[in-house]
Amino acid sequence: MRQLLLFLTVILVGIIFTARLFYLQIYNSSFNSIFDDNAIRKVYDYPKRGFVYDRNGKLLVANQPSYDVMVIPREIEPLDTLEFCKLLKIDKARFDSQLKKAKNYSWRLPSPFVSHLSKEDYAVLQEKMRKYTGFHIQKRSLRQYETTIGANVLGDIGEVNNRDIANDPYYKIGDLMGKQGVEKSYDSILRGRKGIKFIQKDRFNRNIGPYKDGKYDTLPQQGKDIKITIDSELQAYGEWLMQNKRGGIIALEPSSGEILAMIAAPTYNPNDLVGRKRSKNYTKLYNDSIAKPLFNRSLQGIYNPGSPFKLMNSLIALQEGVISNTEKVYCHNGYKYGNRFMGCHCGGGSRDMSLGIQKSCNAYFATAYRRILEKPANAREGIEIWSNHAKSFGLGNFLNNDLAVGQKGRIPDKAYYKRAYPERFYSTYTISNAIGQGEVVTTPIQLANMTAAIANRGYYYTPHIVKAIEGETLPDKFTTPKYTTIDKKHFEPVIEGMLKVYEKGTASSLQVKGLEICGKTGTVENFVIIDSVKTQLTDHSIFVAFAPKDNPKIALAIFVENGYFGSRFAGKIASLMIEKYVNKKITRKDLENWLLTHSLENEYAKPYSGEPFKINRETQYQVIPMEEVIGLPDNSNP
Repeated sequence: MRQLLLFLTVILVGIIFTARLFYLQIYNSSFNSIFDDNAIRKVYDYPKRGFVYDRNGKLLVANQPSYDVMVIPREIEPLDTLEFCKLLKIDKARFDSQLKKAKNYSWRLPSPFVSHLSKEDYAVLQEKMRKYTGFHIQKRSLRQYETTIGANVLGDIGEVNNRDIANDPYYKIGDLMGKQGVEKSYDSILRGRKGIKFIQKDRFNRNIGPYKDGKYDTLPQQGKDIKITIDSELQAYGEWLMQNKRGGIIALEPSSGEILAMIAAPTYNPNDLVGRKRSKNYTKLYNDSIAKPLFNRSLQGIYNPGSPFKLMNSLIALQEGVISNTEKVYCHNGYKYGNRFMGCHCGGGSRDMSLGIQKSCNAYFATAYRRILEKPANAREGIEIWSNHAKSFGLGNFLNNDLAVGQKGRIPDKAYYKRAYPERFYSTYTISNAIGQGEVVTTPIQLANMTAAIANRGYYYTPHIVKAIEGETLPDKFTTPKYTTIDKKHFEPVIEGMLKVYEKGTASSLQVKGLEICGKTGTVENFVIIDSVKTQLTDHSIFVAFAPKDNPKIALAIFVENGYFGSRFAGKIASLMIEKYVNKKITRKDLENWLLTHSLENEYAKPYSGEPFKINRETQYQVIPMEEVIGLPDNSNP
């Protein structure tokens, strides 16, 4: 019995040793286990990020070499700290804090110690790195923006945080990713894929060569180049016109939904967020809570659409058959409902649809709006019908585009007003919706998309920023038209009215010779809270337009905050940008000179200065030459 027990013990020990050897030699040599092996050093090889070009092939974003000093805390040997700090251009306090941060992350894994060394600093440092065991240099690429425009379009790249790493295991501490704009939207395409080398170490922690002769090493895959839809010359021109103004501009190509220009003012130089200066500059921009240069007003700014929304109410009224384009409504310098009165500045008189749009008559559109809501048995059902028509133009929701940020806006419906008016609801409760005020709010990109749908006579393409991706095709959602709920036949009367706005209406002073431009002015009341008191400031200036009337090439929406009435600032910008894009030259130099010599900074200072509300207070200022706006930056020191 004892001999049998001894035999079984020997067999059991043999099985245990065999299993352990199998684990060490076979299983533990698998690819996944390499990352947990302390005897193997992992060295990442970062690919070059893909280039970004504008729609005409002009290079906007390239790369420049950058170097990070990495540290593995457990491998550090005694060193001359002061000498090392001098080489890195940091102080002792920064050295200690970075080392503490690295130790908290991992004693055995590399993490960034000092990032974004310039080529000059790297040249000096690399010759002396042998003296600093535990530290090594990691080469990577930083962005080089070949222009000073389009910061809100292009975006920037920055170091990942813990949330980024948790959301995507591809990233490791110290990696860079797109933080805003195109860099964020197409980060997975632009970034490529990291390569990796596994280095075997001996028991003294010295490198002795590639692990398993490089069997598991991989090469980096360079990021793909992309071409975006932006016309860089139009973008630069729009940014130039928006000097010392705040607002958002979106210009679309109606036949494709491609975004020709996406301007948010005020803006900044994209090169300010590159390299070692990024953190300081980003903090400065982020903390500017007044001008908000990081806030993309063209995508995130939500405003009442004002009179341009009258175009929508015209189309809905025609579709629902509650008014014809020839029926006339009389305006008594406003619209009376119950014991209330909505004023109008059209001059009064008899108005059909075309003249109503041309003169922007509030009474005409209040009448049309009430008829829409009162057509069904009750106004709650009417507001639902009205809402569904408006939403078919992409209003009141995200557009399912490829942009990094956005806002839904709001088109109120039956459920919305059920919460506001649970007992009873009448069409007059929401009469402000007739003129684009009240509960209706839109973003510039939504209003531009609505205008493109009108230009196309009933359909639109999802607005998007990418035109082509190297080796790939665009998603179907960008190439498939989306149809509104309005029949094609109803668009012509509205378009004729928009044409007359330019010919002899509220934008008659903004005509461009030889161009049939269809537009609509808008003026929106502007209130802010000052010392807990609701205070009215200068109205916002809004304008939508497309051109030419037939076979349109551009549709746009412009919001200029505190810009007075629609034709004063926004309308002038619209005419100039249309002429710039369609005719490739500017003949209305009078409009250009006026815009470039009038500022709204005085208006923006009013809530903080205590200055009383006064009209016509735009201030003169020095014009920045166009060459400086589109000039090449100095990228010599990242």
